[in-house]
Amino acid sequence: MPNTYTQIYIHLVFAVQGRHNIINNTIKEELQKYTTGILENRKQKLYAINIMPDHCHIFFSMTPTINISDLVKDIKTGITNHINKNHLLLTKFEWQKGFGAFSYAHSQIDNVVKYIQNQEEHHKKHTFREEYIDFLKKFNVDYNPNYLFEFYEDEIK
Repeated sequence: MPNTYTQIYIHLVFAVQGRHNIINNTIKEELQKYTTGILENRKQKLYAINIMPDHCHIFFSMTPTINISDLVKDIKTGITNHINKNHLLLTKFEWQKGFGAFSYAHSQIDNVVKYIQNQEEHHKKHTFREEYIDFLKKFNVDYNPNYLFEFYEDEIK
């Protein structure tokens, strides 16, 4: 669109269906590259991605030519189809319904990138549930606890 200028930075979070820690390091890099391709094909600029065993973090700048729900659907469907068609896991793979999308200022890019890159360290101290609820509170998102992701009750800090 001519004469349209935007600066929209989104931190996207979504979780694996079935409450399973099934995305292992063997396929993690391949899935991150595949996801990068989806974003590039949709003309979005990726800053950071970290696919954890049970959830995913993606930080990118978003253009106004696509809406966030359509983009998330493309990403989740693309990864799911890639895993299932190529038999990358021993079980059928799906993502949980829904996602979290949180916006940041340009001045926060470096901090968000570092945060996403350091997910493994972060989750040694905080569960995914704690992390996600912290995001909702930090961004003043009204939420119903009955409609959050399914979380692992047995996660250990």
